[in-house]
Amino acid sequence: MRTRTPSHKAVPAHGGQGQLRIIGGQWRSRQFDFPMAHGLRPTPNRVRETLFNWLAPYVEGAKVLDVFAGSGALFLEALSRGAGSALALDLNSAAINSLRGHLLTLRCDNGQLLQTDALRHLEQQPATPFDLVFLDPPFSQGLLLPACTLLEEKGWLAADAWVYTESENPPSSLGLPGNWRLHREQKAGQVYYALWERSAVA
Repeated sequence: MRTRTPSHKAVPAHGGQGQLRIIGGQWRSRQFDFPMAHGLRPTPNRVRETLFNWLAPYVEGAKVLDVFAGSGALFLEALSRGAGSALALDLNSAAINSLRGHLLTLRCDNGQLLQTDALRHLEQQPATPFDLVFLDPPFSQGLLLPACTLLEEKGWLAADAWVYTESENPPSSLGLPGNWRLHREQKAGQVYYALWERSAVA
């Protein structure tokens, strides 16, 4: 049987905490701790602000999926800015437990959390498709392309869904589904950030 690398980071022996700040929306400026873990690469504040400026017309009321949630920065930001509902996936129990505590603190009842192998979960078909998907996997584990393929093939995406990716390679080299159009891209340090617009397959 094929084994799969965990879909997110394992807590390192030394432990430790990081901090994230919600940038906009109803919880603007709220700060939270998150457990540090190997491979965890929270989206920087300035990149997150740029992303949500790009997405401003599309977040309100959207059904959101955060596939490799990690710190939960994108998940919480979307909920703060009016997403109708959001689902976060992560294999790391410490990350999920931390996010569960944040949702309780915020009295948020439209965020759902699943501790699960993300790729295995995406092999299922969802009850309803998602409008907005965040893909920020650990690098050098070959997770991005299979996740994108499963999203497309298993019906996770609404006809006009938006997909955000972070990668160590240029967006044009990723080989993502042909019906995804690169809408915006940016590079910060060695990381490429891209927003894709999906069109329904004819």
